[in-house]
Amino acid sequence: MDNTKKIVYIADDDSNIRQVIKTFLINDGYAAEDFPTGDALLARFNESPCDLAILDVMMPGRDGFQVLTELRKKSTVPIIMLTARDSENDYAMGLGLGSDDYMTKPFSAMALLMRVKAMFRRIEFESSKYRAAEQESITAGKLTLNEAGRDVLFSGEPLNLTPTEYGVLRYLMLHKGEAVSREELLDKIWGFESIVETRATDDTVRRLRQKLAGSGAVISAVWGYGFKLEEQ
Repeated sequence: MDNTKKIVYIADDDSNIRQVIKTFLINDGYAAEDFPTGDALLARFNESPCDLAILDVMMPGRDGFQVLTELRKKSTVPIIMLTARDSENDYAMGLGLGSDDYMTKPFSAMALLMRVKAMFRRIEFESSKYRAAEQESITAGKLTLNEAGRDVLFSGEPLNLTPTEYGVLRYLMLHKGEAVSREELLDKIWGFESIVETRATDDTVRRLRQKLAGSGAVISAVWGYGFKLEEQ
């Protein structure tokens, strides 16, 4: 993977944290820009979008959740949230608003770099699979997932999905009618497996259910195990 083509924006009011993250990213070959506020990142994003954004939750001006909401109005760019509060409510709020991953402070910059690399690796791997795939589209109810274009149509109209939502939906559609465990989704979509992180799958599926309402494609819970996508 050519990291030099990947631009990462970092917003955190702690200059030391910003510089450490930026240094790790640049040393690994990424292009990185840092901002002391989410508002500054938004202004820069409007001028020139990035390939991935890292947002602190607690910042002056608009906080990370508000910046996340604004970004999601215009883009499906991958977003990793940073929070100093070890609260499940923060995790749920970030994931519910459309973030793709999160880390709790204090954290290792190397661990964050690994999350960034895993995010890009997953997107690139999926793209390469789509290019090589014999199957050009997958259908379920009124949904049509186009592998080559990495988009989903709902009754012929584009469905706005984040990269993580797209990955989860695609995996469930490929395994239509089969029960898929939370751990399997974490491994295949997020690139890691942890009991603590299973909330990520639950909140992503919850968002998908809202977006798929009326499509005839229903994601049901398999109690104590995971999820299943079926046509209704």
